Amino acid sequence: MENELALLVALAFAAFAAGFIDSVVGGGGLIQIPALFTLLPQQSPATLFGTNKFASVFGTSNAAWRYARRVAMPWRTTLPAALAAFACAYLGAMAVAWLPRELLRPLILALLVGAAVYTFMKKDFGAVHGPAHSGRKELAYAVLLGGVIGFYDGFFGPGTGSFLIFLFIRFFGFDFLYASAAAKVVNVATNLAALAYFAPNGHLLWQAAILMALANVGGSVAGTHLALKHGSGFVRRVFLAVVSLLILKFAWDTFN
Repeated sequence: MENELALLVALAFAAFAAGFIDSVVGGGGLIQIPALFTLLPQQSPATLFGTNKFASVFGTSNAAWRYARRVAMPWRTTLPAALAAFACAYLGAMAVAWLPRELLRPLILALLVGAAVYTFMKKDFGAVHGPAHSGRKELAYAVLLGGVIGFYDGFFGPGTGSFLIFLFIRFFGFDFLYASAAAKVVNVATNLAALAYFAPNGHLLWQAAILMALANVGGSVAGTHLALKHGSGFVRRVFLAVVSLLILKFAWDTFN
């Protein structure tokens, strides 16, 4: 009984921390997924990923709602991106069966390094919100961004939120705060698409998933509060920290 309680407390703590990070810049999977694999080694990977997605979708949805209440959400860009991401995330999950995911690691590592160096060197990157596109061009870019990142999230996943933020700033002219807000909506779509695959196939630990969902929401409340209070500068600093951790993780996984 004590061991079970300690296990649930550890899962809840990991989910809270993941929700906090994810609500600011994405990357909560850096904490939540390793925690699940470490604490529940007897479970299948599919079940652990399904449990992770269930918890994450609630925290991300809460963050998206809180951002939408405080900033003027760029819906003309965000909604097409979210719809494309939902469709392509499901396709990405299906593609896992016939494409070797490990081939992506060196490419993703290079992209993360490039994003970190670009953000660090360009001090004004994401400092000012000035949407760069409108009309059909905005729609086309949004669908392309959502489709590519959605497929990646369904197929592989790590760093999805951070990639979304970087791309919303680089190609749409958002600042870090608006990019983080838009990324949450797209992330909700990709998480729902993954759940549409995992849940019907029974890949969920309901007790752990519900507890972690509640903790994830708590973390997202704290994270969005700080992001909205301190603005783009705070989000930029957390972004660089999380991307640096992602780089270290990918480097370790790639070369070991």
